[in-house]
Amino acid sequence: MTLSKTTSRGGKAVEVRGLAKHYGETKALDGVDLDVTQGTVLGVLGPNGAGKTTLVRILSTLVKPDAGTARVAGYDVLSQPRQLRRVIGLTGQYASVDEKLSGRENLYMIGRLLDLSRKDARARADEMLERFSLTEAARRPAMNYSGGMRRRLDLAASMVGHPSVLYLDEPTTGLDPRTRNEVWEEVQRMVADGATVLLTTQYMEEAEQLANELTVIDRGRVIAEGRIDELKAKVGGRTLQIRPVDRAELPRMVAALDQAGLDGIAGATADEAEGLVNVPIVSDEQLTAVVGLLGARDFSIAGISTHLPSLDEVFLALTGQKTADANEFEEVGA
Repeated sequence: MTLSKTTSRGGKAVEVRGLAKHYGETKALDGVDLDVTQGTVLGVLGPNGAGKTTLVRILSTLVKPDAGTARVAGYDVLSQPRQLRRVIGLTGQYASVDEKLSGRENLYMIGRLLDLSRKDARARADEMLERFSLTEAARRPAMNYSGGMRRRLDLAASMVGHPSVLYLDEPTTGLDPRTRNEVWEEVQRMVADGATVLLTTQYMEEAEQLANELTVIDRGRVIAEGRIDELKAKVGGRTLQIRPVDRAELPRMVAALDQAGLDGIAGATADEAEGLVNVPIVSDEQLTAVVGLLGARDFSIAGISTHLPSLDEVFLALTGQKTADANEFEEVGA
């Protein structure tokens, strides 16, 4: 049984315009616009307190906005909340399962709450237990599950109703690397099956693994959006990496660029270990001039490539704050 409303792949699964939410003097959201294309993952990045979780709560009908509009899978968040709840799934920062019930009982209960028949609820519970590798633990109380198993059970619960739109609010906070990879694999499988995902995260590796596009929020406002490579290009800081055939040519190449004034603001440098000359590039014209100069000076070049800043560097440039370290299993709020 499918509870989701049909949304054509490639259309807009989520449309938000001018969304605002204030808590006293605090502007949790201050006029947010965003779109999520059907069948894709939108990564929403931002430091603690940026408004990410408030956005998810509004889009899942848990909180009412003070201003603005939002439509999810064709339903209006304010005027059609009952219909909307039937087509969405939500996994928060902490697994929200009933610890006294078994894994199977948790999923069966969700199915019944979604008006599945007893037979369909049992079948769907068994299907999701198998999909999330929880069949062997199906009859054990959730309180005896590991943190990774609870997270997988929580994800399974969010998928029982075949949601067309899934909200993942920092889904891997506090998980070890192996379990985090398992969650990523499940998310990728969901999207391959046609689900749309809005993912909030502070882990740049997670965003790069899962997201098709990114929206960066800070102090309740959208400050940047686009594909990962587009955001890197906006921040700038491209580096031209030149590999000469003969490593002994590295100092001469650097000197030639310096004398011609083409070494960039930070100066060209020789990386002896990698056998590269690194040149900070601020424009395509500078790139062309550097390559032309080296060719005119008869340097033998084995390879040329450009390097964009990492997503961590982009995040720092946009927000002025460092990202969360995916290797530190501390719980972070948003």
